[in-house]
Amino acid sequence: MEQKKINIKLDKEQAEGTYSNAVIVSHSTSEFIMDFARIMPGTSEARVYSRIVMTPQNTKMLLKTLQDNIKKFEEQFGEIKISKNTGQNIGFTP
Repeated sequence: MEQKKINIKLDKEQAEGTYSNAVIVSHSTSEFIMDFARIMPGTSEARVYSRIVMTPQNTKMLLKTLQDNIKKFEEQFGEIKISKNTGQNIGFTP
């Protein structure tokens, strides 16, 4: 099966990216919802900056893509260490 080439357009605003240090993941039978948020030190409130809704199949493909890219990153730059003593759960828990 021949793969089609996809042209991706990236607006200037999206090209700058959005920083997130917390994610809240929920799901139903038909979709995964990921709310990417930012929480500032010393506060008890997080603000959601982006919500991504995906099918379960696309979410699993995203997981595999992230695992592959993390493996390549660690081969090039060394293991990514996750600190166990942050003292606060900010949403990124395995």
